[in-house]
Amino acid sequence: MGDIYILMLVALTVLAIIDLVVGVSNDAVNFLNSAIGSKAIPIKSILIIASVGVALGAITSSGMMEVARKGIFNPGEFYFNEIMFIFMAVMITDILLLDVFNSLGMPTSTTVSIVFELLGAAVAMALIKISNNDTETLANVGKYINSEKALLIISGILLSVFIAFSVGALVQFLSRLLYSFQFEKRKSFINALFGGFAITAITYFIFVKGMKGTPFYDDVKHLIEGRTFEIIIYGFVIWTILSQLLISIFKVNILKFIVIIGTFSLAMAFAGNDLVNFIGVPIAAWNSYQEWDASGIAANEFSMGVLAKKVPSNPTLLFIAGMIMVITLWFSKKAKSVIETGINLSRQGEGHEKFQPNAVSRTVVRGAILFSSGLAKVVPAPTLKWIDSKFQKPIIELPKDKSYELPAFDMVRASVNLFVAGILISIGTSLKLPLSTTYVTFMVAMGTSLADRAWGRESAVYRVAGVFNVIGGWFLTAFSAFMVSAIFLYIIYLGEIVSVAVLLIVVLFLIGRSSIRHTKKAKEKKEKRYMERAELITINEVVNESSDHISEVVKRVNKLFSNVVIDLSSHDLNKLSKTEKHVRKLNKEVNELREEVFYFIKSLDDSSVKASRFYILILGYLQDITQSIEYISTTSYKHVNNNHKQLKPSSIKDLSAINEKLKVLFNKIEKDFTEKDFDDLSNIIDAKQEIFDYVSESIDKQIARIRTEESSPKNSSLYFGILLETKDLISALMSLLQLFHDFHIQEKANK
Repeated sequence: MGDIYILMLVALTVLAIIDLVVGVSNDAVNFLNSAIGSKAIPIKSILIIASVGVALGAITSSGMMEVARKGIFNPGEFYFNEIMFIFMAVMITDILLLDVFNSLGMPTSTTVSIVFELLGAAVAMALIKISNNDTETLANVGKYINSEKALLIISGILLSVFIAFSVGALVQFLSRLLYSFQFEKRKSFINALFGGFAITAITYFIFVKGMKGTPFYDDVKHLIEGRTFEIIIYGFVIWTILSQLLISIFKVNILKFIVIIGTFSLAMAFAGNDLVNFIGVPIAAWNSYQEWDASGIAANEFSMGVLAKKVPSNPTLLFIAGMIMVITLWFSKKAKSVIETGINLSRQGEGHEKFQPNAVSRTVVRGAILFSSGLAKVVPAPTLKWIDSKFQKPIIELPKDKSYELPAFDMVRASVNLFVAGILISIGTSLKLPLSTTYVTFMVAMGTSLADRAWGRESAVYRVAGVFNVIGGWFLTAFSAFMVSAIFLYIIYLGEIVSVAVLLIVVLFLIGRSSIRHTKKAKEKKEKRYMERAELITINEVVNESSDHISEVVKRVNKLFSNVVIDLSSHDLNKLSKTEKHVRKLNKEVNELREEVFYFIKSLDDSSVKASRFYILILGYLQDITQSIEYISTTSYKHVNNNHKQLKPSSIKDLSAINEKLKVLFNKIEKDFTEKDFDDLSNIIDAKQEIFDYVSESIDKQIARIRTEESSPKNSSLYFGILLETKDLISALMSLLQLFHDFHIQEKANK
């Protein structure tokens, strides 16, 4: 029987490694965003500093491990086999949940996920025990669950979200009034005072949050506990003097120094305190197995009250865990996606927005505009003018091929992000309030973005929608963690080792599929070229870019049209549904290109401005083409989905003939634009009338069929719609070719 639990321990070890990878991939956003977004130092230097912090934090971790053992449930109420079932359900759920958020590029809290997974599995196990015991009722659930601790965690997390956002916004507003966007023009003593305050907050954060609970804390506890005020005052004086010396003598940019120390401290605290979220459960399982194995008592009779005792940490395991975290930090592609989301929502400039607006974000933005208008009537005009002057951004002249090097936000905001997050987490820890580092750091960053006027009228509705999406994901994390863990617990309870094996296979399959999809998606994103690209500065490059777009759209429309005709003839709803998704994706990509026209025009040099009109018209015709294929696909899908009659064989025959003619046309166009050979465009344009005539002839045939054999009005409506939209598609395509041909001839004449 013991062999089953050995296999479970092996499985938990593997799951712990996977959980470290998926967990760090999500939590890296907590300590990397500010440094990466501000570009304070090179990315490799940022990763080195963060790696040292993570490694040191992992090695010194231990205190928070108790959360997995007794923080959520009362271990003495469960037997060994039940505890192992709980731990297996928790780890499987955690990996799946975090991987989903990583794939979506959404930051969530590993603390919240592990807490609610433990809660869900423990509640499910408690309910099973109650159902098997005639003397207990639902009212007895409380004896199994540490409900007071669970409620404290939930309330603390919810409160921290509001406080972090508000404090971040207030401190950033005051910091901007102090510095404006001209940090380098401030007096050195002001910079030294700012540095002294920020670095004091960060170093205090290292001691209080980073060291508490470690094996070394007892050695320095007498120097820290009860002396908070003294530490802060002495630290402020010392760091202010050191900051002045660094600025005056060594010409150090104190903001860059703050970002470096802040990144290190957050990385260290993250690893030291959040490591429990990844390996706390497997370690608790190993401790449980050791106690049970030494007892000689049956697994379903051995009470796990022993977990309530404090167990010393294993430095070797912590070191291995730290190395896995460091490796993940350097190589995880999903970590980059999560980081990108945070930077995208907080960046100072405009650009492509990841999230779409919704009713809530529109309402919030309208409310903010009304509030701002009302405030303007109350605050004196000179005061508003002075405040506005502090938020005027300097014009930074950079060559067009270097514009991508601009940071998402400046180092003033990066510094505020780091030291405010450090202060809030330190206060929460000193008051013994449970906090999620993800929630605090993310909401501080959003608050500073709002106060810094990064959310302008052009972007506010998208950014607010993004914040609500992320916050909604947090609530989803808690609910999903609880429910899925409870369900997995019940499955494991029913099937034991067989259920565990099946669930592990499912986990490996889903993780593998997710990685493949994410890699493919990242590759597509890398290949996708938006129009703010700095290198699009000459007419030739505009022509080449346009050619690539035309070639790609024509190739995909060719395939999509063929799919619709084939799937419509077989009345295949599933394939038509897939085709419709691909059509919507194509339409979305073309729309995104049109939205980026502003950046395209800004990227042109003076000699290439006339290419703007050409490119705008090209995109307009491409949009017409994609809208036509979208109509054809959507109406065909709806027809089949509504269970209408199949098209007549004669109608399918005509559509197939049109499809074959379009294939020849599309293949020729694709080849010419791929090879950048535009000399034969006139011949292609001249051949359009033949296809037009065939489509018109097909319309006449259908009219004749209606008068004789066709009895379905829905079929006729679908058929006429496809034919007419096909004519529009061809017209838009030929207009595009004519435009390109004329532009090509004109450019040849000018050379």
